[in-house]
Amino acid sequence: MIYSAAPLLLAMTLLLVGSPLAQASQPVSKTSGRPSETQQAGGEGTVTLREEELGQSQTGGESGQQLDQKGGASESVLASVYVQLDFLHQTWPLALSRTLTLAFASVSTTPRALTGLNLTTECSIHQDGSTYCACLSGYRWNASVCSHRRPCQSPHSRGPCGCLVFSPSEAGYCQLLPPASPASCLPTVPGILSLDSEVQMPGNTLNVTFVTSHETTNRNWFLRPSGSPKPILLQPGTQVSLTSSPGLAVLSIVNISHKWAGEYMCCFEAQGFRWELNQVVKVPLQATDVARLPDQLSVSCATSPGFQLSCCLPSTHLTYTASWSPAEGSKASFVNTPGSQCFVLAVQRCPAADTTYTCELQSPGLNPLRVPVSVTIIRDGDTTCPEASSAVAWNVTKAGHVAQAPCPVNRTGVVRRTCGLDGSWEPICSGCTDTGLLALSHRAWLLRAGQGWPAAEVPQILAELSQQALAVSSPSDLLALLGTISFLAKVVVDARTQLNRSALEALLKTTDKVLDMDASSLWTPAQEQKPSMGSDLLLAVETLARSLCPEDHPFSFRLQNVQLQTQLLGPTVPADYRVSFSTQPPLQAHIPRCSLAPLGHNGTNISITSLVLQKLDHLLPSNYGQGLGDSLYATPGLVLAISITAGGQAFDGGEVIMDFEDAGGTPHCVFWDHSLFQGKGGWSGEGCQVQTAPASPTTRCLCQHLTAFSILMSQNTVPENPTLELLSQVGLGASILALLVCLGVYRLVWRAVVQNKVAYLRHMALLNMVLCLLAADTCFLGAPLLPPGPRSPLCLAAAFLCHFLYLATFFWMLAQALMLAHQLLFVFRRLSKCRVLSLMVGLGYMCPMGFAGAALGLYLPRGQYLGEGACWLSGKGGALYTFVGPVLAIVGVNGLVLAMAVLKLLRPSLSEGPQAEKRQAVLVVIKALLVLTPLFGLTWGLGLATLLEEVSAVPHYIFTLLNATQGVFILLFGCLMDKKVREALLKRVCRSQSPNSTSSLVSYWLQVLSSPAKSRSEIAVPQPCREETGSARS
Repeated sequence: MIYSAAPLLLAMTLLLVGSPLAQASQPVSKTSGRPSETQQAGGEGTVTLREEELGQSQTGGESGQQLDQKGGASESVLASVYVQLDFLHQTWPLALSRTLTLAFASVSTTPRALTGLNLTTECSIHQDGSTYCACLSGYRWNASVCSHRRPCQSPHSRGPCGCLVFSPSEAGYCQLLPPASPASCLPTVPGILSLDSEVQMPGNTLNVTFVTSHETTNRNWFLRPSGSPKPILLQPGTQVSLTSSPGLAVLSIVNISHKWAGEYMCCFEAQGFRWELNQVVKVPLQATDVARLPDQLSVSCATSPGFQLSCCLPSTHLTYTASWSPAEGSKASFVNTPGSQCFVLAVQRCPAADTTYTCELQSPGLNPLRVPVSVTIIRDGDTTCPEASSAVAWNVTKAGHVAQAPCPVNRTGVVRRTCGLDGSWEPICSGCTDTGLLALSHRAWLLRAGQGWPAAEVPQILAELSQQALAVSSPSDLLALLGTISFLAKVVVDARTQLNRSALEALLKTTDKVLDMDASSLWTPAQEQKPSMGSDLLLAVETLARSLCPEDHPFSFRLQNVQLQTQLLGPTVPADYRVSFSTQPPLQAHIPRCSLAPLGHNGTNISITSLVLQKLDHLLPSNYGQGLGDSLYATPGLVLAISITAGGQAFDGGEVIMDFEDAGGTPHCVFWDHSLFQGKGGWSGEGCQVQTAPASPTTRCLCQHLTAFSILMSQNTVPENPTLELLSQVGLGASILALLVCLGVYRLVWRAVVQNKVAYLRHMALLNMVLCLLAADTCFLGAPLLPPGPRSPLCLAAAFLCHFLYLATFFWMLAQALMLAHQLLFVFRRLSKCRVLSLMVGLGYMCPMGFAGAALGLYLPRGQYLGEGACWLSGKGGALYTFVGPVLAIVGVNGLVLAMAVLKLLRPSLSEGPQAEKRQAVLVVIKALLVLTPLFGLTWGLGLATLLEEVSAVPHYIFTLLNATQGVFILLFGCLMDKKVREALLKRVCRSQSPNSTSSLVSYWLQVLSSPAKSRSEIAVPQPCREETGSARS
């Protein structure tokens, strides 16, 4: 464009024809010189050039050849001579139409005749004095000029280096592009840009390939989307990847959609110029890209004889034609909105039956896209919701259907309201999101995908987000805002972008506003849609806060809910790092020098960022990890996040000491672990411990890593007593030794004691119980030697084995009790050895495996499987109850069986007889209790007291004393008090033969427990009948 009201800066290419007086020795091309001084063009149009201006070429960086002024044949040569002409008003076309004579300053030169004139550059002078210059066809700016001048935003702009801005004291000219061959003057771009197909199907991977035989530098990829005024830089992201090799570069975009349609440009430098190649990519729309309003409709023809349907499609490079069917009795029209086009169907006559209307979108060469909208007719007798009006007018709607309405101005989405089956309206569900917030969220999403320049756009989005935070009025607004912050944090990490102070201030202002937002109306509904949003906010703010540029340290910023302090330390750390915050309650923290010194060993600076977020702990989900319960905890109302960066890398190791004001109760030093509960996050105490002083009003937390910290205050705690630990270890050791002795005894007398069916089953159950308890006690005793924590596979395996083996012990106890109950209730009922043994094995091993496996699968992902600092089930999260529940149930059943046996013993003795026999019966009951209580695991019932009385150590002592030594009781009462075992053992030792007598299981227990000890050996054991093979002496 040429402005007639302003002077025109021109550069021209001159076709010089050698005269008879002047000869050139050889052809010369691409010669140029510095712009000469301006000569005012008058009526004669004379231009004066100095000889030295015919110099070295600037096109392509190659050297031109000077005109030889001495002799040779007369011939034509092509030379590029650059001059500056100033023409006033409209005189320049007339002046250039005249013949111009080049008069050289040197007298030794021969004049040249100008026979051709080409314009290379057109410029316009703006009011500020700067000059906007653009190249004409066949000419281009030198790459060096492009890199040192800023582009102008004007109609002159043609590509990345189309129009440049020059200061008043500068002048610039475009240069002739290199020709394709010596026989052609047309320029050739040194490369080819290709793609497999112009139309790419959604979901596919787009590959744009650039091939060149020249050396290229400064290669960049751009995308100009449909309707976008300027191209967007493409960089590696979640969808974009760039690969290159000598002579080849490939741009790949995965899972392409219509958002990636547009003109792709590859800009590069070669042969001294900046080049640009273009390819247009078209992506068809999908059904999900088309917005329907409504997507379903119930209408009463009596009250609403007409209705309106619409389908809207976004801007795209493809041309679509739309049509509705059926179209009878309807009128269609187009409505253009910013960024989209809507095709509206106004149905003027209500259909007689339920109808599905279809919006069909057709683009040449593609399959038609059909979007259905179902319309249900309300008939007489149908249950309906009446018309209602609040902020939105709701028409009569059929029961079970959802009414829809558009969002208010400046909001995007749909408002929905369900008509209940009883004909009453349910609460309004608004899916409306502020248009500004949605646009920022979309920009951040595209930025992470690979569209845009993070260093420039992240600060811009943060600044706009601080203003848009005031527009948050719904849960969807809050989700969009927090999603934008999370996207930006991921972009900063992936692109290694650093933020300046203004960008970080904008982030902290936004965070302060978010923490002040109402919990009941905004946070709670939003967390129902995305439970991890509080954890995501904490992680994003942590990440962005530590991305401050090194030159902006130290930085201190304080708002009502946010406080930030940063400091940059040199490679040699002089002392401990200390920081304090004037919060309520007050907070102090320091990092010892020994933790910081190793980070500066390469001479790198160390940046420390300390961030306090108040109110955030109440917005985080109530998830508690290993060793922490899910209730009875309170937080101080703040979260402290400390991060260290050295050499551009974040470090999470190192010791940090924090002093929290004591708020009462039992403190637990915790940190927020983002990996717990399947990514939802949770409090964990791993690596942190409490250091309390009796007279100190503060709680000191010592942690071996850096992250977001706080404290949890609980009201009760399980006592920790070294004496109790020692008693447990000694008891388990004695139990293991006794069980080994029991196995040795069975090894000697097994054949003698299992000579009949019932005895076999009873001793088989007892043997399996001994094996399981032995393995469980051994595993439990060795578990403290393993490294605790959820990340220790050995500790996890030990906890699972202890859980399974102890449960298996109790289920084998249950098997013994059920056998005794069967003999008490069904004396003459036969037992099948194979069937009963199969049932016992299934009961003894399959049931405990089911409980143990379910607990592992249910509570391990939540971080509630292992207890704090121990390889055993967590007593706070619910995993322990998968052990306590079955054990208490088995103890209850076994207690009932024991009561049945005691009543059986008391019934014949206490009803009649002298006083001595009554006393003897009481002694028999006591002996029965002593024998059956350890065998049935009844002492474990005391574990209920340890659950109910956590503040007292007495139940723990009693429980540990009785149950840690359970193996000793089993050896004494389950093995050695068995008469048959004693006889077989004595026979094995003394080589004497004992009588082989049999009796029923019930008669044996009753006779052994009811007879005096001195006369038990004299008891006559009756022989059973052959029909009673189901019972035998045990």
